[in-house]
Amino acid sequence: MRTATLGPAQRAEALAAMAERELDVLVVGGGVVGAGTALDAVTRGLSTGLVEARDWASGTSSRSSKLVHGGLRYLEMLDFALVREALKERGLLLERLAPHLVKPVPFLYPLQHKGWERLYAGSGVALYDAMSMARGHGRGLPLHRHLSRGHALRVAPCLRKDALVGALQYYDAQMDDARFVATLVRTAASYGAKAANRARVTGFLREGERVVGARVQDVEAGGEYEIRAKQIVNATGVWTDDTQAMVGERGQFHVRASKGIHLVVPKDRIHSTTGLILRTEKSVLFVIPWGRHWIVGTTDTDWDLDKAHPAASSADIDYLLEHVNSVLAVPLGRDDVQGVYAGLRPLLAGESDATSKLSREHTVAHPAPGLVVVAGGKYTTYRVMAKDAVDEAVHGLDTRVADCVTEETPLLGAEGYRAMWNARARIAARTGIHTARVEHLLNRYGSMAEEVLDLIAADPALGEPLHAADDYLRAEVVYAASHEGARHLDDVLTRRTRISIETFDRGTRSAREAAELMAPVLGWDKDQIEREVEHYEKRVEAERESQLQPDDQTADAARLGAPDIVPL
Repeated sequence: MRTATLGPAQRAEALAAMAERELDVLVVGGGVVGAGTALDAVTRGLSTGLVEARDWASGTSSRSSKLVHGGLRYLEMLDFALVREALKERGLLLERLAPHLVKPVPFLYPLQHKGWERLYAGSGVALYDAMSMARGHGRGLPLHRHLSRGHALRVAPCLRKDALVGALQYYDAQMDDARFVATLVRTAASYGAKAANRARVTGFLREGERVVGARVQDVEAGGEYEIRAKQIVNATGVWTDDTQAMVGERGQFHVRASKGIHLVVPKDRIHSTTGLILRTEKSVLFVIPWGRHWIVGTTDTDWDLDKAHPAASSADIDYLLEHVNSVLAVPLGRDDVQGVYAGLRPLLAGESDATSKLSREHTVAHPAPGLVVVAGGKYTTYRVMAKDAVDEAVHGLDTRVADCVTEETPLLGAEGYRAMWNARARIAARTGIHTARVEHLLNRYGSMAEEVLDLIAADPALGEPLHAADDYLRAEVVYAASHEGARHLDDVLTRRTRISIETFDRGTRSAREAAELMAPVLGWDKDQIEREVEHYEKRVEAERESQLQPDDQTADAARLGAPDIVPL
């Protein structure tokens, strides 16, 4: 199988090809569910297109807690089916589908009551492990263990001694969510799907009651395409209701947005060898290892303002700091926060007013002939959501279609990853790049790391780290634009890398260097480089301003002070 690239030429070719002849399936929405749906459809032999209004994963799918997990708290809600399904998917991703992108991560759950809590929580975690093993996909993770208070404090010295009487430790998994989606899209393209980001659906084509295609605006180059398809899948997450409104269909369900914010703090501010999971009065709070950082999150509040750029208010940040500091011996302050990001969960609207109680189940519907809608769910179960959406779309096709094969279809970079990992010292010796750098590349690109190394071989200067973000090599910026569909500076600093949340300057000191590396690939002149840098700096300034505001309304207004960039 060839490895597809998502460079500028391939994007233009994809748009032209989608408009040229009728597709079997057109997927609208380039988050994890949309990308997964495109992969599912194309690997069944269907001609498939995928369009996204902004960048791949630019909505919810780049702003999650970065966890691949069964949802331990759903056991307490007795939602066994959801947990069982998610644990199976976690195992598939760890062992078969994406071992280069999905990694085990330990969590410590501090116990605050003697006796009954250890029995109660321990039973839940034991059931969690048992359900994972029963599905045959739990072998990749260690089993949970019970710790005394002394042992727990040795594992996590950051905890206050009076914050626990003992602890449980168990394992889940994590990934870089935006990188995962970009890899999904490339995998779908490698099997023949046509994919274009910054291609906005402005309306749907109708023949009587039937939806037969979509009008798609090329946000980059201008112009509009009519893309016809036998079935269209609406996988637009929190924008589901907006997309449905274009069809004139009310829909069989509504999607509510729940805002979750996360803080990123340096590794040395929390002294621990394990992640933490803490109870709050509303939900749970995670402290998650993230390279040289920790991610602290999340909140769970209703949001009905701008969906493209949800804003974290000062109150949100204070809420997380207050709760995490309730168990830390050395509390975190505002000055410790390197990055902040906010995302919206697409929840199926239900009877409950509290978004934290709404279902994480997903729903698939066929509200009009030719149109399928998939919504709800959680990141970990994206593959099941995609399968269900394509199964529904297949009902509207008049040919026999193969069954889903994504359970046995590794993502790009998975094949050969473990062999390359074992040979990382030899790769380092061959390329002259430090072994730690090779490990970094393998855990971001898998076996496709060779493509990044080829760029360095052709231009050794690309083997140097970025001056103000030395976790990343200059080659990775070039590769993001040439192979991974990055169209703008924001795409690289926010999603292809995580420089925007992993540095105290939020990526502003790296902006010009990165823009100059992208320019030859994307054909930017000096004026466009200036526009990209200026836009990025304004975006960071607006985000910082929003995080000083007292509530959602004022934070939203401040964040909208920086408009989206559109090429001139």
